[in-house]
Amino acid sequence: MLRYFAALAVALLAMPQDSAAQSRDRIGYGRLITNDYFGDGHDRLRTGSFSSSRVWGPAWDGVLPPTFGDIIELRLGAEIIMPSNIRKPPAGDRTYVGLLTAGLHTHFRQAGMDIALGGDLVVTGPQTRLDDLQNAFHERFSIPTVSDRVRDAQLDDAFYLSAVAEVGRDLTFGGATLRPFAEARGGVENLVRVGFDVTLNDIMRDELMVRDPVTGQRYRATPGQQNGFAFVFGGDIAYVDSSVFFPASAGSVPLDRRDRWRAGLHWQRGIAKLFYGLTYMGEEYEGQPEAQVIGSLRLDFRF
Repeated sequence: MLRYFAALAVALLAMPQDSAAQSRDRIGYGRLITNDYFGDGHDRLRTGSFSSSRVWGPAWDGVLPPTFGDIIELRLGAEIIMPSNIRKPPAGDRTYVGLLTAGLHTHFRQAGMDIALGGDLVVTGPQTRLDDLQNAFHERFSIPTVSDRVRDAQLDDAFYLSAVAEVGRDLTFGGATLRPFAEARGGVENLVRVGFDVTLNDIMRDELMVRDPVTGQRYRATPGQQNGFAFVFGGDIAYVDSSVFFPASAGSVPLDRRDRWRAGLHWQRGIAKLFYGLTYMGEEYEGQPEAQVIGSLRLDFRF
């Protein structure tokens, strides 16, 4: 994994531009905020996350280039994962996790397939200070805080390297787009996932879309010109081989299958852009009391 990440980083940062290539400029920015309060309103499990993407490449013309490394995405993220009860979790409940990520990814098209490859540095534990940030926010709005017992038992300080690869293809049927895809992740969690996305009235077809790692929702990372609404839905099933989020010492046992089902609405009018989506997150460990529904939000104004 270390060799893979190092090779990818060197390839993306040091790749020379041939004489016919355009200069690499910043061509887009995307982000997505996800929280359970936007969904079923409970404060637990995959409780909150943030993903952002800054993209550099040749002038964007709505089509992925065929060359690895022409488009470079700097991806930053943060996530908090909690037990089902933040005050007094039952025995065998999942461990509190605070994590920060930073990585390099590239997007290109080969043989009619859209390919995304990348690697991330993942930082976990109290060193992220996400537990302090969460409790400060909860205290400010009179929300129950995470107990000291839960915080003391959180995932330890550590650094991990993670890799992800996704292959997908858009199939257009009139005003609808079907996108089957397959994804593999290694490092922090080792899993393989297959799924699909459907877009009705695809106003984003000429934009670069990035998949949020928590929900699977795809967010826009390059500017779009089409006004109107687009409805999206989809789902995926993952086979999970292992996960550092479930340390053996904590007693929680991860399931080897995870399901996600999602829907959302994109809207754009002039300088304003909005996305709101809901994701059903299936059970992830033995004894999990129930599944959950979390919401994702993005609001942009361009001036």
